[in-house]
Order: sequence, then C-alpha cells, then structure tokens
Amino acid sequence: MSMQFLPKEKYVAVFGVLVAGAGFLYGRLSTSAVEAATASGPAQSAASSSWLAYGGSNADAQYSSLKQINRSNVGQLQQVWFYPSGNNGFRYGSNPLVVDGVMFVYGKDNDIAALDATNGSEIWCYHTNNPRLISHRGMAYWESKDRSDRRLIFHMNNEIHELDTRTGKEIAMFGKNGAVDLREGLGRDPKSIRQIESGTPGRVFENLYITGSATGEEYESPPGDLRAFDVVTGKLLWQFHTVPHPGEMGYDTWPKDAYKYVGGVNNWGEFSIDEKRGIAYFPLGSPTYDFYGADRKGANLFSDCILALDVRTGKYLWHFQTTHHDLWDYDLMTGPKLLTIQHDGKSVDVVVQAGKNGFVYVLDRTNGRPIWPIEERPVPKSDVPGEESWPTQPIPTHVPPFARQAFTPEMVNPYIADSKEREAIRKQVAEARQEGIYTPPTLGTTMETPGNNGGANWGSGAVDASTATFYVMSKDAPSLLHLEAKPPKRVVTGPPENAGMVTYLQNCRACHGEDRKGQPPAIPSLDGVIQRAGADRVRTAVKTGLPPMPALTDLDDNDIDRLIAYLKSPEKAKIAPDVLARLMAPPPATTGKLGPGGMRYWTGYGYMNSSDGLPAISPPWSSLTAYDMNKGEIKWKIPIGDVTALAEKGITGTGSFWPRGGATVTAGGLIIVPTKSDGKLHFYDKDTGKQLGELSVPAGPEGIPTVYEVAGREYIAISARPNPERIPVGDQQPSEPNQGSAEPAGGKTTQGYYVFALPVTRR
Repeated sequence: MSMQFLPKEKYVAVFGVLVAGAGFLYGRLSTSAVEAATASGPAQSAASSSWLAYGGSNADAQYSSLKQINRSNVGQLQQVWFYPSGNNGFRYGSNPLVVDGVMFVYGKDNDIAALDATNGSEIWCYHTNNPRLISHRGMAYWESKDRSDRRLIFHMNNEIHELDTRTGKEIAMFGKNGAVDLREGLGRDPKSIRQIESGTPGRVFENLYITGSATGEEYESPPGDLRAFDVVTGKLLWQFHTVPHPGEMGYDTWPKDAYKYVGGVNNWGEFSIDEKRGIAYFPLGSPTYDFYGADRKGANLFSDCILALDVRTGKYLWHFQTTHHDLWDYDLMTGPKLLTIQHDGKSVDVVVQAGKNGFVYVLDRTNGRPIWPIEERPVPKSDVPGEESWPTQPIPTHVPPFARQAFTPEMVNPYIADSKEREAIRKQVAEARQEGIYTPPTLGTTMETPGNNGGANWGSGAVDASTATFYVMSKDAPSLLHLEAKPPKRVVTGPPENAGMVTYLQNCRACHGEDRKGQPPAIPSLDGVIQRAGADRVRTAVKTGLPPMPALTDLDDNDIDRLIAYLKSPEKAKIAPDVLARLMAPPPATTGKLGPGGMRYWTGYGYMNSSDGLPAISPPWSSLTAYDMNKGEIKWKIPIGDVTALAEKGITGTGSFWPRGGATVTAGGLIIVPTKSDGKLHFYDKDTGKQLGELSVPAGPEGIPTVYEVAGREYIAISARPNPERIPVGDQQPSEPNQGSAEPAGGKTTQGYYVFALPVTRR
C-alpha cells in the first residue's frame, strides 16, 4: 500500500480558495476543509450538516433535515464540482461520507480520497492498488469521544482496514498488521472462502464496528454470521450464528449439522440501529442454494428474517421470518426503517421492512409483533425430486404490496419492436407454472413475480419521521426459473476448448445462453469477452461472482483455464453431437436425501428481457411508492424516470429500467431519486409525488444521494458511471464483467461524483 499527499502549495491554494469564499449565503464565513479535518474541537452536532454514515445515520433513514434546497428553488440547482473515478470494477454506486466539510470517496482504481466538500479538491489520496474486492457502496466513520482519534473503516480483499481520516495513513495497529481477515472464524477453511466481505459498509456504535457479509449464492458458500469488532484493536467482540449451531435457537429448523455445509443467511444490504434502545435490526438473506433446498429441509431460521440483536452483546432479542425455506432468492436487503406511528390511539415505535417479494412488513420495534395481521396462507407445493417446500408463507393482509406479484400474457411489453418476439414471450408466460407469488421452481419453467431481482433492493427505502411516511423505490422484474440437474464432471478429449465448451454449457448457458449472447443489459454477451475484458477479469468474476452472477465455486483452476480458452476461441471447440449429448446427460433422478455430496439442481436467474434490451413485462418498470404508516395505506405511487431511447420517441412514464441505489428525503419537501437508464437526478414533492425538477448527468447515477451543508451552503452529491442503457435500443453493449463501463476513446471522463448546489448569493 502507498499514499499520496497534496504538496504544500496545494494545501495553501485550497485554504486560499476557502477563505476567499467568505460572504456565502447568510453571510457565514466558509470553513477550511483542511482546518476541519485536523481540528480537535467538537464535531458538528447536527447530523443534517454532515453525512456521517451509510444512509445518513445509523437509523438508515436516508433523510436530511436540511431545507435550503426546497420546493421553491430546486429548479435553480447547478453542478458545482465533479471528482473523477474510473476503473472501479463492475461494482459501483458509492454513498459518500461528509464529516466537518470533508468528503470521503472511492476514486480512480478504487483509491480512497479525502476531498474538500465545497469544491472537490483532494486533501489526501490513499492508494489501494485496485483490490479485487472492496466495500464499493461506502465506508464507515468512527471518532473517539475527545476526537483525538478518527478513522475510516472499509473492506478490501475480504479484510477490514482502517485509515486515519486526517492523514490518510493506514492504522497499522488495527488487527494484525493493519487488517482483520473476515474469512477466519466461520467454521470453514479460510482458504476455501473466495468472498465473504460485503459491498455495503458496516456500522459503528460506540467502540463497535458491526458488519454483515456477502457469502456468495452457491452450494458450499460460507455462512453469513453477524460480527462485531473493537474499532481500535480489531478484536472480535461478539458473533451471531445465522445458521444455528447445536444448542442454539433455530437449530431444529435445519437438518442435523446443517451449519457445517449450508451457507448464505447473510446481511449483505443495509441494517439499522436504534441507538436509544441499543438494538440492531438485521434483514437477512436466503440460504444456499437459493432455488433448491433438499439438503436444508425445514423453515431455515434465521434466513429471510428481520432479526433484532442487542447491539452491545449480540444477544438474540426477537425475529420475524418473512419467507420460510426460501426457494426464490427473496433476500431482505433494504435497510429496516425506524418510525413512530399512531396506531389504535397510541404512539408505537415500529420497524418497517420492504422485501424483494413486494410486501411491506410493519413490526413493533421492541418485540417484533406485527402491527397489522400477517397470515400464514397455503402456497403451491414443489414437485422437484427431494424438495420439501414449506406449506405456508406469511402474507401481510392490511398493507398493500408495492410491486406486481403476477405476470400474465396480457402484460407483455408492447414496446418490444419484433412482434414475433412479443408472441414468443406471451407463449412463455402462458406456459410457465404460475400459481401465485410463492410458486416454487420446477423442472419445467416457473414464473417468479416479483423476480429475484425485483421488488426492493439495497438502498430502496427512505422515511420522513415528521409525517410517518415510508418511501420505497422498487422494480417490476419477473424471472423465469428452470431447474435442471448439472451433469457430473467427465473426461473430455481433444483441445482445451472442448472441455471449456462443456464447462460453459454446464455452468453458464442458463443465463448467457447457448449462443453466449446473454440478455442485455443485465446479462452481458460473452462473445469476445476475453478480448475485451481480459482473462484475469473473467477469472476473477468466475471465482468471486459479480452481481447478479454467483461465484462458480465448484470450478477449479483447470476448469477455469479451459473455460477461458473456449470463450477466447469458441470456433476451436469440435465435439460430435452424439458425444456432446453423452457428456451433457444428467445423472439419474433420485428422491433420496440430498447432502453436500448428493444430487443437486441449478437454475439461471431467469431475467426476462427482449433482444432489443427492454424488459419483457409492460411498464412501469420502476416505481416510487409513498406509504402513510399511521394508516398502513399507499398515499401515492409514481413511475420514476424513463428509458432514454423510448423517451426520444415520445414514450414516457415507463419508469427507469432497473435503477440501482435509492432515494433521499429532505426537510425541504423533496425526494431525490437517481435513475440510471435516463441518466438523471429527479426531484419529487415528498407529499404528492409531483416532479419538481430534474438534472441530467453525463453518466448513469446510482447509489444513495448524500445531502450535507458546509458554511451555510447545502450540497447534493451522487456517484455515477457510464451508462449502457442510454445507448439506443437495439444497439446496447453492456459493460463486461468486473471491467467497469469503458469511457469513449479519447473522450472526457464521466465516471465519478457529481455535486450540486444553489447559485451563491453574494453581497
């Protein structure tokens, strides 16, 4: 690791610019970011002036009490600075922190930079050497009570690292040689764990750093234990087994010794903390394997649970499971939102959770009891050999869902250009098994609506405590699932491309297609991927996965070498049809118990897109829904954003195509929403949903907007990267895996951080 600091002359220049800014709005003097970064005085007490944690605070409200930018003047916003990044890999969508006028971001090559939050000037830059993995959605901030010690906390290459916020120097005394290895202590060989760190930062409470994990989605993925570490030393202080061990609550909801081989059940999105009560609320994900669970029969606690723990000790307090024995990858990822509502004439503190399945769960914050009835209702039964789907699922009966939970032939997207393709999709939809939201995957085809990439995702929720309003940004994205048994590995003769072809057909065909063309824009074409992205990047993607692709954990280095050879030169693969049929033949079906070494089934994620890159379902493809949580009713619902290629033809109101990130609400009456597919930052009236303005961004904005104030001036910051969805429909070329979107040759850098403010009023 190495560091680069600004020369003395640059420090002086930055200081001079800030002093010259005296006379900003309300006549307040501008404060030097460099002075603020090195000051020993008290921190800004109002959370509104800074953005101290991912989502704004430990409550994860995605709310700012600032109101200088408001309904009356939002149309006057202008870009005031830009900080470039680039070469950050496939994963991108950072929520910058702002502390005492200093912004902390991931810059070029995933370096970490401290910036003057008023103009984007670098204060220091820490070189990470572009790690394979990094907590790309943000960082955490901690300071000692006397502010003599201040640290940034981030994940890199499956380790926790810390930096001194004032100098950019690594904290060498933290952990072992400056790092805590997250692969250790999970009951698995650390060398077998390819990925465990989450792209979402953890949270700081007192002297604790609490974190979830991203375990991967495959068989033999590690478990998603929740852990808390001492911020200063890196010592593990508590650990909660999300797949229970013998003697622990929930152990009997799994087969014996399931904790030794089952993975997942992890918090890879956000979580929130009720600091007054000292309670942390974790939304947990599905167990592995996502779509077939014959080796994990039972309800599978604590998968798909809202789990409440004592934040200081990790002691269990309560849980509520939203999906039993998950076969749909219905992870809970959106941060649980904390509100106080009026219910039955009383004030009740609640936690509000949105799911991928389109439901909203409203629970008493102290005990997990539903505020309105949630009923266990019968659901369809699985017909897959060995599987025992759970007979009932919990269905909210009062709060209406925010996403569509069915996809009928009449709902096929009318804007798909090819009429024959529209009819083919209608036939697919009509023939798929679809008996309600919890229809389990089958050996035929099953329609999953919302799909495993639909509903609410990371960053999707925000709340306004003053009005008890919950906002959820969601996607309507059905999936078509098809389980099949993977053939066992067999000896393949001939050139390495032959074996690579078989490996591809066994592992990649379900998503990328037999012709390797993919499903743009979400699932890229693999034709020419080695030439464009390079063998090393493809190797990393296969080993560690990349959203939404899981790691292919059962492939060894030789398998990957042959796969790369095939992707580089598929024309060299020569296998006779009868030989290929034998190689691809599945093992005989069995209804016996599945264990780690038994028969297994796989499916692709089944995203339903047309060949011209549009969703198969009719619009709106994304929406913003406002709930009055005092009543548990929808106040309003609107599509958010558009698709540029359609808007240019006069087709609007479609909603953005699969936006990433989420909204921020402000006391100025605004909801700020980034939409990637039209490259805009939208501003809506938080009470009515009426659009009050929008700003075009040269790249595709994603992540959560950061709102902060320095010296009396309010700013809005958003991360963005080049956007393949803005290419005209029919000519879309998505980014390659883990490559990051390439900038136009010789063009201006557009990936980075865009910051907006009102014009300066001078005397």
